[in-house]
Amino acid sequence: MDYPNDQHPAAPVRSGIPEHGRIPKYYAVKARISALVDELGEGGLLPTERDLSERYEVARETVRQAIRELVLEGRLRRRGRGTVVAGPKLEQPLSLASYTEGVRRQGRTPGRNLVTLDRFPCPEALAAETGLTRGEPVWHLERVLLADDERVGLESTYVSVARIPRLDAEFEPDSSFYAYLHQQGIAFGDADERIETVLATPREALLIGTPPALPMLLIHRVSRDTDGQPLERVRTLFRGDRFSFTTHLSG
Repeated sequence: MDYPNDQHPAAPVRSGIPEHGRIPKYYAVKARISALVDELGEGGLLPTERDLSERYEVARETVRQAIRELVLEGRLRRRGRGTVVAGPKLEQPLSLASYTEGVRRQGRTPGRNLVTLDRFPCPEALAAETGLTRGEPVWHLERVLLADDERVGLESTYVSVARIPRLDAEFEPDSSFYAYLHQQGIAFGDADERIETVLATPREALLIGTPPALPMLLIHRVSRDTDGQPLERVRTLFRGDRFSFTTHLSG
């Protein structure tokens, strides 16, 4: 079979280059900045947009577009008024393992900052999704997720007050919620999970410390205990530039 141009299965993929073969100016600059990022190493400070535009003899807007894409890809991150080389993305397993376990496995220190812990009657939509009873008291626990003191996500957990009535008195907000449930003799059985890409709301972006235009990975999870009873409903936003997700598949 004949394959047009470079589309033969054995041919290398021409990443980023359109079919007409003309490389966009910003993409050529992006490739050069990407090589500079490799030289600087994690935590290295990127030269200013003015310095880069003079170095590569292009307009500052061209440099700005290249940097913007590298930030979205997680190669760079903003720090104060500068831009630094980011470390590798955190890999979070798609499993019933906790956020704490996933971050620690990568040699990072997990943490959480409490935003709110309150209780209210279970609304109809939450009851329909989880199997809880409409109107029964539920806890809402909202926390900013940290990795080595860097804000990387926002987690909202809903759980029946009847299951853990002393959550507000006994639970340490910066600790693992899963570990706390285990201490209460509650074990996870199974869960349904859905992942989608979204943009954070202005409030969420402010709490996480990111621009509103930064893509987020949103995970919805409804968990049940080993008896099949509803346990928790979790909505977690993860920074798209700092996280990737892994899972193991077998035939």
